[in-house]
Amino acid sequence: QVQLVESGGGLVQFGGSLKLSCAVSGNILSIHSMGWYRQAPTKERELVARVTVTTNSTIYADSVKGRFTISRDNAKNTAVYLQMNSLKPEDTAVYYCYTYTGRHYWGQGTQVTVSS
Repeated sequence: QVQLVESGGGLVQFGGSLKLSCAVSGNILSIHSMGWYRQAPTKERELVARVTVTTNSTIYADSVKGRFTISRDNAKNTAVYLQMNSLKPEDTAVYYCYTYTGRHYWGQGTQVTVSS
């Protein structure tokens, strides 16, 4: 079992920044990858960014490349972060952190709202 708790969402103006944090506990040694998804109203959940823990390699959705940065704490698996810069109204969504150990574990979600 893995438990995840997100924080850091909120309301920000167009062009602003937010940093999301996700505290991870439980069976962290089994984690293969960790990252962030988001879901906007009436849309499907989409991958925003992911880091593979064995290689520390990252991938990003095309829509956030160059604006968002994923990181984790000192090569451990106890936290994952998402620095979001140059935010746009289309970034408005509920953001979920996740880990993958052979199955997905999800946080409760945190709302990010970007006003125009």
